[in-house]
Amino acid sequence: MNTSFLLAVVTALGAGILLNLTPCVLPAVPIKVRTILHAAGGSVRSRWIAAVLFTAGSVLFFAALGLATALLGWRWGVLFQSRVFTIFLVVMLTLLAAANFLGKGLPVPSFAVSMRGSHFVEPFLSGLLGALLSTPCTGPLLGGLLAFAVTLPPASIVIIFIAIGVGLALPYLILIARPGLLARFPRSGAWTEIVRKSFGWILLGAALFFSQSLVPSPWTLPLWLVFALALLGWCVIEFRRTHQIATRIAISLVGSVVAVAAVLGAGFMPASANRLEWHTLAPADAGRLTALGRPVLLEFTADWCINCKVLEKTVYDSASVVHAVNANHMATLRVDLTYSQPVLERLLVSYGGVGLPFAVVLDANGGVVQRFSGLFTSQSLINALNKLSQKTW
Repeated sequence: MNTSFLLAVVTALGAGILLNLTPCVLPAVPIKVRTILHAAGGSVRSRWIAAVLFTAGSVLFFAALGLATALLGWRWGVLFQSRVFTIFLVVMLTLLAAANFLGKGLPVPSFAVSMRGSHFVEPFLSGLLGALLSTPCTGPLLGGLLAFAVTLPPASIVIIFIAIGVGLALPYLILIARPGLLARFPRSGAWTEIVRKSFGWILLGAALFFSQSLVPSPWTLPLWLVFALALLGWCVIEFRRTHQIATRIAISLVGSVVAVAAVLGAGFMPASANRLEWHTLAPADAGRLTALGRPVLLEFTADWCINCKVLEKTVYDSASVVHAVNANHMATLRVDLTYSQPVLERLLVSYGGVGLPFAVVLDANGGVVQRFSGLFTSQSLINALNKLSQKTW
């Protein structure tokens, strides 16, 4: 086992941990926190079993994903291009939201209940679902790591993916297993019930976000408005129902956080006055980028990519980015990978991309100036664009 591979495994562990900090993981947080709260108050043995099973669920998913990547050439996030999978995910998230509002746990197979194993099956399912929900987008370090991983033998690819799964589960494993840390989680009180119910709104918002690729575009705005009105109504009812200051504060905070997430997910954030004018790149035009004779900003995105939506509202709509793009007379092209498009997917790979979000800055000759994988800042993009103005043609 050489040094570069060991470094890749360590990097994969770190990338998995950092993946917890990206917006894409938000839909998985309620499921994971429920597992932590359920483990609180149990014996040391039961907590460790729950921690191991939670990690096993995460590792199993990533091991299977790594195997599919090695043997079938799957890309990161490819599952979300399937309508069948997306429908399954939306239904599952909706059911989980309903279960959360009703105070129920994750659905457990009947054979596990009959064996009195439901207490331990839930952590495993939580780790599995949490891992699945964290893979629509790449996070810090992950893009470059995946590009390196796909060049390795199948066994090495699987090991790297397993390390990502361990890293993703590690913070929650520690919280489940450490009694001192678990003791800090509140176990009762009216305000904690509000926080529990808020998980249902996050899950419902995630279901609505992923359903955007399934419903006609004109339906998107009405659906989000219904969600917003329902959330507002819930907040008002719960606020008037209680007179406890802590509970009212919790309601206000929960309502604000979920509302901001919904606004961002629905793309309602106000655009800058001088926004970029994006043109969708058709598969037939994928080989003609070098013939444009001008620099290009090429963005790869999808409706199910939460991090992509964050970048589009915080980076690409930045006034300084718009100014830099216009100053360099750039073409701004968007590649939509919501559904499988082999020609455009090969274009992504040709520029070194292995997942979304991904962007590349090209000079007037079609040469790569800089690649951007995962989340990045507007200043880093501006620095890349400034390199264009330093060139002479």
